[in-house]
Amino acid sequence: MENTTVVVTGAGGAIGGALAEAFADDGATVFAGVHADEGQFADHDGVEPMRVDARDEFDVEYLMEDAAGTGEIDLVLPCAAVFHGDPGEQRLADEGYAAFDDEYRTNARGVFVAIREALPHLADDARVLVPSGSVAEEAKSGYGGYAVSKAAAEAVARQFAAEIDQTVGVVDPGVVASDLTGGQGRDPAEVVGLFRWAATELGADELNGERVGLAEWKRATR
Repeated sequence: MENTTVVVTGAGGAIGGALAEAFADDGATVFAGVHADEGQFADHDGVEPMRVDARDEFDVEYLMEDAAGTGEIDLVLPCAAVFHGDPGEQRLADEGYAAFDDEYRTNARGVFVAIREALPHLADDARVLVPSGSVAEEAKSGYGGYAVSKAAAEAVARQFAAEIDQTVGVVDPGVVASDLTGGQGRDPAEVVGLFRWAATELGADELNGERVGLAEWKRATR
C-alpha cells in the first residue's frame, strides 16, 4: 500500500477505525472521516482525520477533494453505519420512521454519496470496498431497517460496478464486535486481512459487482 491514498468514511467505528490504522501501517496515506472525535488517530502516523457527516454530500465532497490533493484516490471504504435497535430484537414492523430513515440515509445513501463524490478523483485502477453483512443477503428476523439499508447498500455497489470503470465490490466480514452488535463478534483486527486481500490481491474480475467474505479469503490464502 506504499504511495497509495485511501479514504475511509465512518472511521470512528470499529471496522472503519481498524481499517484506517491498518492501511496506514501498510504505508498508505489514509483520510479518515470521523463523525465526532478528530483526536482518535492523533498518535497514529499516516492517518489524516477529518470531521465528516457521511450522510452529508458536502462534507464528503470536501473529504474527497482533500484526499485528492495528494494525488488520485486508490481505495475507498464507505464504513459509516448505524443501527437503531438491539441485534436480533428489532422487528421491521416496530421500527420508528425516524430510525428507519436514518439507517437508510447513513447505511445506503452514505455509500452512494461516498462513491459519487470519489468518482472525479479515483485512479483508473482504484477499488471501492463496501462492508456488509449476512442480513443484507438473507433476511433474518430482528434486524429491521438495518438489514433493509444494508441490502440497499449492496445494490448501490453492484450498480456502480456495472456503470464505472473502477472496481466496486462488497466485503462481508461476518459479525464484528462494535456498538452496532452490542460488542458481540470478532475483534475488528481479525478481519483486516480480508479487506487487505480484497484491496490488493483479489482479481478485479472476481471482485467487481461481487460479494466476498471470510470463506473466500481463507480458501485463497490458506
